[in-house]
Amino acid sequence: MLKNQQLFSLLIIVAISLSITSCKGIFGSKKDVSATTGWSYNDPTNGGFEVSKINEQETGPGLVFIEGGSFVMGQTNEDPLHENFAPPRRVTVRSFYMDETEITNLDYLEYLYWLNRVFGEDYPEVYRKALPDTLAWRGKLAYNEPLAQLYLRHPAYNDYPVIGVSWVQATDYCAWRSDRVNEMLLIRAGILSPDPDQSNQNNFNTDAYLAGQYVGLPNKPLQDLDPSGTGDRGARLEDGIMLPKYRLPTEAEWEYAALGLYGEDEMITERRIYPWSGHLLRSTDGKGEYGEFMANFKRARGDYMGTAGSLNDGADITAPVGIYPPNDFGLYNMAANVAEWVQDVYRPLSHEDVSDFNPFRGNVFMTPVLDEEGNLAEVDSLGKIRYRKVSVNEAQARFNYREANNINYLDGDNRSAIDNAKWTAEVNNSSSTTDMYNYSVSSLINDQARVYKGGSWKDGAFYLSPGVRRFLDQKKATDYIGFRCAMDRVGMPVK
Repeated sequence: MLKNQQLFSLLIIVAISLSITSCKGIFGSKKDVSATTGWSYNDPTNGGFEVSKINEQETGPGLVFIEGGSFVMGQTNEDPLHENFAPPRRVTVRSFYMDETEITNLDYLEYLYWLNRVFGEDYPEVYRKALPDTLAWRGKLAYNEPLAQLYLRHPAYNDYPVIGVSWVQATDYCAWRSDRVNEMLLIRAGILSPDPDQSNQNNFNTDAYLAGQYVGLPNKPLQDLDPSGTGDRGARLEDGIMLPKYRLPTEAEWEYAALGLYGEDEMITERRIYPWSGHLLRSTDGKGEYGEFMANFKRARGDYMGTAGSLNDGADITAPVGIYPPNDFGLYNMAANVAEWVQDVYRPLSHEDVSDFNPFRGNVFMTPVLDEEGNLAEVDSLGKIRYRKVSVNEAQARFNYREANNINYLDGDNRSAIDNAKWTAEVNNSSSTTDMYNYSVSSLINDQARVYKGGSWKDGAFYLSPGVRRFLDQKKATDYIGFRCAMDRVGMPVK
């Protein structure tokens, strides 16, 4: 009897083991054999369909992983001006990556050097267009001329955040950085060789490379397993070698990252005023920093740094990035030093209008330009793929959007008009937002008004709260606004 029981138990164990082995055979070999057809992957005798072994996104240079989640977006503390421009609202943000610090003068000088080297001889306007407005330091009744002359280029300021950069310039920098990082990854993988002689149209652009319109200097191309192919090929998006594009964070992403509510329970009971716990501006950490200011800001009228021998935050203007404690996500200076550009177009009640999942206002959907034969048009004179707005005819059959430009949706279009009879005739008129907000008469709100977040060295403590929001024309620049980049997270929301 005992033997029978032992034999029965042994049979059960064997059955379970076989079952587990079988499951592993089905689900564990998906990268070798198709689970739906049974054909082998990466086998030229089976047609050469390739599946990459890479299944995890590499963290790009300078970035920190931000695990997404739900939070209360908006102003949850005092509203002394009673503007109600950031009413609290529960939203969810997907996981993403963000720069650990603001973009520095050194970072931006590298960008300017590259532009001048590649485009300076034939297209000097490209370099001039990217130059920061260093004259933003000037004040009619202040002696700031040395900063206008030295702040960007003197090595003593290399680690200070770049200022005088408009929203448009910051967006261009993000695009340039995307291409340089992806080019570096292809060189590191041995697929391309460095090409220091790039100039004008002949420069690495991620979209152009993927479209086959930039070849560069091949080193060790990947093997093309297609039996009808040439035997060699460049990298494809499916290979997982290149990264998504660097970009400005959305307002929701920036605010979520700044709050740093990492490790909180699902109730998210803590409503932080600043990117750190508590309601004080000084550190309560007893590990040698007790009593020191947590950020660089204007303490009171005329008090930017304290008194000699007892400087309150250790900085008169901006400060080197990374010298104040990071928040719980590991991000520095999310409260002050410089305010920062984000992607969104400003509307007073954006929190109420936009989606509660990845909220954002500013979508203008684009599509590549095609030639007369339906092929991708040649790159422009700077080596970039040409894009145009999606036409109404292309979008009319869709239910998720009906036109390319959705900036004014529910706020600035005829659906949100107060004088509907007047604006119905102007539904496709770009001036509808101008009329609605009485631009240049009683407000400065139009489709070029971009949000910037966070306080700066020039602001009081009120602006250190992540929920506070302000705006400025996308082509304007100041001595207190900088930026940092973000990147999409692909795949699982956790690492």
